[in-house]
Amino acid sequence: MTAPPPPAGTAPSARLRSARRVPAALAAVAVMGAAGVLLYDLIAVRAHRPGMSWRRYLAHQLERQTPADPGVILGGGVLAAVGLLLLVLALAPGLRSILPMGTPDPDRATGVRAALGRKDAAQVLRDRAMEVPGVRSARVKVGRSRIRVRATSHFRELEDVRADLDAVLAVGVGELGLAHPPRTRVRVGR
Repeated sequence: MTAPPPPAGTAPSARLRSARRVPAALAAVAVMGAAGVLLYDLIAVRAHRPGMSWRRYLAHQLERQTPADPGVILGGGVLAAVGLLLLVLALAPGLRSILPMGTPDPDRATGVRAALGRKDAAQVLRDRAMEVPGVRSARVKVGRSRIRVRATSHFRELEDVRADLDAVLAVGVGELGLAHPPRTRVRVGR
């Protein structure tokens, strides 16, 4: 069963992003600057200009190594993987444990954005599920696109409990006010 759409007049909000993009970008700029300085000094050493002693030593080591050496290939692969990881971390949205909530009035957007933690939403929906007659226990897992509910019934027919759970959870998900309500999947057993 799918959750009902957000209430009328609710505009979906954009996914919240973590603030780690700025530190990651600063770290990338610092590493790029250090690599540029090192490259400049390496070129100066190759042009027979004096460089710092440790940089001259590094330049002599680089003269001896060829791009086909296994150590150079391995080092380049490791650096490329680390660089790719830093780019992914800088660009990916990081706040995956929270769900963005919808804006009640899209015409009067004030810049205030709200979000609800997945565990908090699961707790609210679990409490709702426990209020259904016949439910002995319930486990709720809230994902970004799906809510999984596993309930145990002890005295009512399973189909009746499942129908009641579907109705109660549909109302509960609607009242959470999420920008993109997840679909609900309910399983009831003994």
